[in-house]
Amino acid sequence: MSHLSLASLSTLFFLVVPAWSQVPAYVGSDRCADCHKEQVSAWASSHHAKAWTKPGPDTVLANFDGTEYSHDGMTVRFSTEGDDYFAEVTEKDGTTARYKLHSVVGVAPLQQYLFETEPGRLQSFDVVWDTEKSEWFHLYPDQDLPPDDGLHWTGPYKNWNGRCAECHATGFQKNYGPKTGRYSSSQSEIGVGCEACHGPGSAHLDWATGKALAEGVDEYGFTMSWGKGDTEAEIQQCAGCHSRREPLQDGNPLPGTAFHDAYNLSVLRPGLYHPDGQILDEVYVYGSFLQSKMYAKGVGCMNCHEPHGATLKAEGNAVCTQCHSPVGNAEFPTLAKQAYDSPEHHHHPKDSEGAQCKSCHMIERVYMGVDGRRDHSFRIPRPELGARIGAPDACTDCHGNKGQDWAAERIAEWFPQSDRRGAHFGEAFAKAFEASDDAASELLALASSQKQPAIVRATALYLLQPYGSPEISGQTAPLLSDGDPLVRANAVALQRSAQVDERVTRLSPLLQDGMQSVRLAAAREFLAVRAETLSPSQKALVGRAMADWRRSLSNRLDFPETHMVLGGMALTLRDAKAAEQAFREVVKMDPQRAEAWPMLVRLAQINGGPAAARAVLREALDILPNDPQLQRLAAELRP
Repeated sequence: MSHLSLASLSTLFFLVVPAWSQVPAYVGSDRCADCHKEQVSAWASSHHAKAWTKPGPDTVLANFDGTEYSHDGMTVRFSTEGDDYFAEVTEKDGTTARYKLHSVVGVAPLQQYLFETEPGRLQSFDVVWDTEKSEWFHLYPDQDLPPDDGLHWTGPYKNWNGRCAECHATGFQKNYGPKTGRYSSSQSEIGVGCEACHGPGSAHLDWATGKALAEGVDEYGFTMSWGKGDTEAEIQQCAGCHSRREPLQDGNPLPGTAFHDAYNLSVLRPGLYHPDGQILDEVYVYGSFLQSKMYAKGVGCMNCHEPHGATLKAEGNAVCTQCHSPVGNAEFPTLAKQAYDSPEHHHHPKDSEGAQCKSCHMIERVYMGVDGRRDHSFRIPRPELGARIGAPDACTDCHGNKGQDWAAERIAEWFPQSDRRGAHFGEAFAKAFEASDDAASELLALASSQKQPAIVRATALYLLQPYGSPEISGQTAPLLSDGDPLVRANAVALQRSAQVDERVTRLSPLLQDGMQSVRLAAAREFLAVRAETLSPSQKALVGRAMADWRRSLSNRLDFPETHMVLGGMALTLRDAKAAEQAFREVVKMDPQRAEAWPMLVRLAQINGGPAAARAVLREALDILPNDPQLQRLAAELRP
């Protein structure tokens, strides 16, 4: 039995995170306007300011005037009464409910609408407004989503409080009550206000009036300093929202918090990215940018983006020719000074779509039906690589009637002496994505290569997990002290195959790592370590790290995924009762969570016998009658 007792599972999620000492208070963006008129004016019309707004004639762009929309057996009728907006929804099962519009999300190219389905719980409606075509459409037209499906708009995955609000509000706290299943969320203001990036403003107001500043703020009273040359800190502040990640806190981290102290960043894993790192699912820029040579050379978000208006600094290719030109840019002295915005480079007619830098170097993918987003890895088109590993390329994005072989031939003609067609990490990742037996050695080489971006090295470590062995544990042990926290965190799991004493020795230092994401990764690996194998000092370190992990999990108890983790924890500790409780919570939140039901059937058999298992199995088959695992269990448990 581990040193961590599951007897406390019922109470460990009600720990309170200690309050920050001397943290300034949020004062609202309105307080900034008197002194910062130009910046506030630019911000007020930005997508940041309009990320979440109250409904009204100036914010609601959709036609609520008696319009109707139907899809897959569901019908919704939109209407207004006085100053209020309503949607009457008849679901495909025949149930009807009328919802008052709570608030509005976004401004272009689509606008979403939030309804309060119970006190405090905001849900994001799947029928949205196309602001360019001025018509309603469904975000998931090809999915069958009855009301009892977890992916239905009223389900846990479309919950605004837990899944979205953090990045659309300022000073947001989710405040979910696991005992009641209710939210009492709060924020200083809806929308991404000034303090979302600069930090709470009360100390800055103190500075402006000559008052003494408390500890923990910069010379102007802010928790996040901008324009001081710390490009990495600025990128990480933007990345908190512009990334695919797992939050470790209850709401907005205090601006200025290091990214890896507040989040677990998703690596370039299957389902999110193509093997060569191109975007596949919605990944929100940061994971792509970390792959780029621009990031490696010190380029930051504000080199291209104007921060207050959230616009590009220039139009078209001019944003790129700030640096990529015969004149170059003194900030980046290693950049080749040559003409890029010319037919000699792009080989397309001047001012055509093909002559745009973004067309070749920032492929676009459409998400949420109409929202085109560009890949920020700034890659050179590699159709010959795509042909080998099954990845797309910029050339055949436009020339859809041509093949990748044709595109590769054209590029070889244009750039015959290019050194950019060598080995690529995508070849090793493609093998790993397909679970090839011979991928491990290549992944090891990538993980250890300082020439690769840290996110590539971390991904190689992540993809090595199925190949785990004592040898791989030893070979990757040096990476536990790597300079990048993403590499350190992803090296941790490979120590599961090491002998217990080696595992403890190697992972104990990480329990004091400067980044919470690393500490929590290490804490998880001590779950199965017997307490008697640890020294008193190690026990103390493990206890503190475990408390942090439990506290982090407590912030996500409204997620079915969290209860899957809790079920796994309980199984590790051989606590079948707690495990059954956790998996029951999973299927309560998401009845279609197929991987939870077989575990629940097995645990019902352990805790209650065959009759209890058959009862749970009948319940599962009513929801997932064609699931192969449940079918096998039905044959096995047949009386």
